[in-house]
Formats: sequence, C-alpha cells, structure tokens
Amino acid sequence: MRFTDQVVLITGGARGQGRSHAVEFSREGADIVLVDLCAPLDVPYPSSTLADLEETRRLVTEQGRQCIAVQGDVRVPADLENLVSRTVAELGRIDILIANAGILHNAPIAELAVDDFERVVATNLGGVFNAVKAVLPVMLNQGSGRIIAISSMAGRRAYGRAAHYAASKWGIIGMIKDIALDLAPTGITANVVCPGSVDTPMAVNDKLVKAFLPASSNPTMEEFRVEMAKFHPQRVPWVEPVDISRTIMHLASDAARYVTGDVLTVSAGMMAKNSS
Repeated sequence: MRFTDQVVLITGGARGQGRSHAVEFSREGADIVLVDLCAPLDVPYPSSTLADLEETRRLVTEQGRQCIAVQGDVRVPADLENLVSRTVAELGRIDILIANAGILHNAPIAELAVDDFERVVATNLGGVFNAVKAVLPVMLNQGSGRIIAISSMAGRRAYGRAAHYAASKWGIIGMIKDIALDLAPTGITANVVCPGSVDTPMAVNDKLVKAFLPASSNPTMEEFRVEMAKFHPQRVPWVEPVDISRTIMHLASDAARYVTGDVLTVSAGMMAKNSS
C-alpha cells in the first residue's frame, strides 16, 4: 500500500488509461479525484461519457477509497481551479497529479485546419499547463508533490499526418523538463511518461483500423493486430493501460524521489530504434 491516504488527481479519468490509473492507485490506498470532458469532440473515435466517469468512480469506491468525479474541461483553467478547491476542502491535500487528458486527430499538413490544430494543442499541451498551475499552490504549501504528465511516442518521433498532435506531445516534454528545474528545490518532482500504442478507444477503433489498412475493403481487428505488432520490436500490437499505470506509480513512489525532469517510455521496444 504505497499510497495510503494520499490524494491523486487525474485528468481524462473517465476511461482508458485514466481509469486504469485511478483503479491501480486506489488499490494501493489512495483517494482519487477525476475530471473528464465527457462530451462529444471532433475526433475519429467515440468520446467519453458521464456513464464512463461514473463507472470509474464506482471501481474506485469498490476499493474502499473516496472518489470525487466531475465533468470539466482541461482547456478551462477555472474548471481545474474549482476542482482543486473542492478537493482540498473535502480531502485536505493533493499529493499526485497525473495530467493524462488528451485527444488524437489526424490530418496531413496540407489539410490540417487551424481550428483542429488549436483544439489539439489546447487540450493536450494547454491542459497539462492548466492542471499543473491549478495544483501547484497546494503542493508548494505542502512542500511535496508528484507531477506526472502523459506524452506519447509521438512526442519522441514523427509519424506523419499529425503535426498538431506531435507538437502537443513534444511540447509536453519540454514544458515538464523546465517545470522540473523550477520546482527542484521545493520537494516537488515533475516527470513524463511516453506510451506507445495503448489498448484504449483512442488507439483501437474502427476508423483507425481502416486508416492502417487502406488496401483492404473490409479490414478485421486481427489484421490490425498484425499490422500494429510490426511497430513494436517485442511483437505485441499494443501495451495495456495497466503497463502505463505501473510506470506512473513508480514515478509517484518514494523509490523515485530523486527522479525529476525525466522521460520514461513504455513502448514495447520502439525506443530501441530511436537515437540516444
């Protein structure tokens, strides 16, 4: 029970990776605070819903832990500031921030609309900034805290057809490294996790299957699995959300008290192909 009575705030917590983080931390004794937009977005996969958020809250309380779950937009600083105020009033503190909220949208640069660029960057990069700014006064007052932002392998290498997504994910790494330097004397650490492909609705959906297999008139999920496995030297199509959760838990634990400004990758071997 590494996180007994600690409080973990997770953005994008309704499902996928966010749900996994919430459940895994609650199993190790933490109380959980969730925020998610839970509304339709112009993205090529189903958006999260209030029912998703409620299910995550239920899974946390099944572990015997407290859970605050609210609908909110990480692009709106007031939504996060209000949630932080409520969290401190009800739970007394915030020990860990997992800035997980993000969206994926694909378009070649010649077809990339300004509105799409701004929406992706505002959510993925601006949302991390807004979350950090919201929790920071609490953590500074405590003299301790863990900030963990979720980037992507698209933040360490280019894939094409996603300049806006890449910009947001590369930006997270640079921003968190700079934040880590600012906060190094304060007892607060700041780190980044870069997942490869993860088995969530954002990465595994019908539209993405068709995009990866354009030559097939009726591509199957099994064909998609085979195609995705080619990206990973460990020959798995994707990693599981819990694999990301366990990496985050290491960074949030006392075992990583002197790890800050770092980037950990969970990509089934993809980083072996990158430069040092």
